[in-house]
Amino acid sequence: MGSAIGLGNIWRFPYVAYENGGGAFMIPYLIALLTAGLPLLMLDYAVGHRYRASAPLSYRRLHPKAEFLGWWQLCICFVIAAYYAVIIAWAGSYTIFSVTKAWGDDPEGFFMGQYLQVADTVAPSFDFVPQVLLGLALVWVILLVVMALGVQRGIGRFNVVFIPLLVVMFAVMVVMALTLDGAGAGLNALFTPDWSALGNSAVWMAAYGQIFFSLSVGFGIMVTYASYLKRRSDLTSTALVVGFANSSFEILAGIGVFAALGFMATASGAEVSEVVSGGIGLAFIAFPTIISEAPMGALLGVLFFGALTFAGLTSLISIVEVIIAGVQDKLGLGRLAGTIAVVVPLAVASLLLFPTTTGLNLLDVTDAFVNNFGIMAASLAAVITLSAGLTALPGLRDHLNAVSAFKVGRTWMIFIGGVAVVVLGYSIIGQITTVLSEGYGGFPTWFVVTFGWGMAISLVVISLIVSKIPWSKRSRGAQSSPALAVLDPGLDQKYLSTGVTPTITSSVVRDGTPWHDPHEHRERASEPWVESDDARTNAVEEGTR
Repeated sequence: MGSAIGLGNIWRFPYVAYENGGGAFMIPYLIALLTAGLPLLMLDYAVGHRYRASAPLSYRRLHPKAEFLGWWQLCICFVIAAYYAVIIAWAGSYTIFSVTKAWGDDPEGFFMGQYLQVADTVAPSFDFVPQVLLGLALVWVILLVVMALGVQRGIGRFNVVFIPLLVVMFAVMVVMALTLDGAGAGLNALFTPDWSALGNSAVWMAAYGQIFFSLSVGFGIMVTYASYLKRRSDLTSTALVVGFANSSFEILAGIGVFAALGFMATASGAEVSEVVSGGIGLAFIAFPTIISEAPMGALLGVLFFGALTFAGLTSLISIVEVIIAGVQDKLGLGRLAGTIAVVVPLAVASLLLFPTTTGLNLLDVTDAFVNNFGIMAASLAAVITLSAGLTALPGLRDHLNAVSAFKVGRTWMIFIGGVAVVVLGYSIIGQITTVLSEGYGGFPTWFVVTFGWGMAISLVVISLIVSKIPWSKRSRGAQSSPALAVLDPGLDQKYLSTGVTPTITSSVVRDGTPWHDPHEHRERASEPWVESDDARTNAVEEGTR
């Protein structure tokens, strides 16, 4: 939940819902949650929990040819973490600014000018903004401490405290927003349904896109987190709780944000449509305006920006954990050494690039191409590889059903291999076509090509190169997998024809039964086998153990 509930819940969902049919948007939103969000979340859980490792090693254990998917996700997380941290620094600063309403009568001028000191030039520079630099450095210090303490003592305890605190703070803010004059007008603007929007394919794509990004699927995050769960964890029920909790918080955020926007519109004598905004504009320009005019505005601001800070921190922790887990597995490092090896270089890159007068431009382009195109492309590749390329879905389905109360079946596989592929493919093609024909954000072509397309493509190249580097004997890759790999009759004919695995037949493989190469890994008694309730799978496991 800490990973899923982040900045996008607060500043993206309300705007997306308003722009795509208001109350009517809830129908495609719910359908997207049931047909894509939850199935993909369960898929990530199944891979991580079955193979008990970071994203790169989990995919490698599933099949060596799938390892690059994990490294691709890890590279994406590295770039996102670098700029995500600076937004948290902004939110933390604005939590303090809310007490004195430091932005004065011009929130936009204060944010762009006095606070960020945005330069007229686009090219990256090393002209640092001291107040942003100090705030960002503090974020990385906090992150280093939490991550160094480990999964249970650090990440677990942090989330146990700050997720409930986040919900309480935001709930109080929502109640305060609902008491403002004009709150009803804002809620009417958000929830009044435009039923004609349901006939627009762009509205449905917006619903799937919101669910997809909000649930943190495709990052490698849920694969990594699931690997830490106990052997008999109820995976599908956990996914249902996380999915519906995340959506509930989004709706709560929509109520609070639009109640406040309704007040802003009423106070200025404008229509709600004239003051609606999303993203950075909503958080750091529109909300300060509301705080300046609202009764008890200072408290409202502390609650809003404090919630934004906590939501960002819990999500950043999950993003960085993907990188630390992958580096630990690859290099055989302990927790402290792995944390330092990841966080220090990541913090240096973040501190060099984003707390500058040109950092906002770089953040904008990088977020669009790595967070949007990159994650969707990586997820599409993973879904196609697992469903059509390796026929791994039956085995992963059996694993989910073996440990979960809520069972999944053929419908779940259709959602993964059918609905998810169509939605992701359609979305990627649409976005690429738009950017190629119209450019992006008015930025120069060289800037978009270098830091947009160049960054997104370089991550794919890096992941392919790293996946070819052999795993050392001291790494976890040299240890036995707690579950069997997937042998595909098309890709792995050499195993079927050499007799290395005499207990496996092509018909068994085609049905998705896992397979394990006894020569690839060494047995490690400390990692329990995750058994399936399927009798045939158990027989195969007993034969190769």
